[in-house]
Amino acid sequence: MEHKTLKELIQKLGELHKEAVKHTLSLTKPEAERLIQNKSKDIKVIERTLDALLETAFDEEVLIVYKKLCRYYYDIDQRAAIQYVDFYREMWDSDLGD
Repeated sequence: MEHKTLKELIQKLGELHKEAVKHTLSLTKPEAERLIQNKSKDIKVIERTLDALLETAFDEEVLIVYKKLCRYYYDIDQRAAIQYVDFYREMWDSDLGD
């Protein structure tokens, strides 16, 4: 019985991850595209969007949007954009050695 409960919990966690990704993309992908298309220099909005994307950047589709916005931000503030790349690496890059 305990094994079944653990399996159900793991399944539910997977569903929640998928839901989080879907929700993040529905809000942040259009915002990131708008920022880039309009050549926005609004650092607060750019960083808020990057922060939201970073939360679910374990997902490939989210990571694509995150990278695109980081590249755009690099032309505005190189140091800050590099810091966001480092944030991603610290949080999600599994290739880093401990």
